[in-house]
Amino acid sequence: MLNYQKYQSKSTLEGANGKWFIRVKANDTLDLADMAQHMAEHNCGFSEAQIYGVLKALISCVKEQLLNGKKVKLDDLAIFYLSCHCKPSDTANEATPDKIRSLQMKVRSTGRLSSTQIAQAVKMKEQEKYSIE
Repeated sequence: MLNYQKYQSKSTLEGANGKWFIRVKANDTLDLADMAQHMAEHNCGFSEAQIYGVLKALISCVKEQLLNGKKVKLDDLAIFYLSCHCKPSDTANEATPDKIRSLQMKVRSTGRLSSTQIAQAVKMKEQEKYSIE
């Protein structure tokens, strides 16, 4: 069950200011150790420590492969890839790496975690206590 909150937009974008929207409100954050414990509780045959070690290694390997110019697809989870934002250049010769403003890791969900699959399975309820600002 997903909790949501209502909020009134203060955006300066045309058509959005003063309008009401809904946002998903997470009720907790699980870190890698929490996920390892959760996975171990599913009787998967591996200890919490083993799962934690594999997940830590996965993170290192994903980073390594991204820095080698590859995308990494974890089936039924996501495709990880790098993207950059850069300053515009007037000519191709002026478009050089020093024009890069930022580099980001992007993630696109796939398979059982795709947006379509999640949307079909989700149930929502309004969060019980919050202030509307």
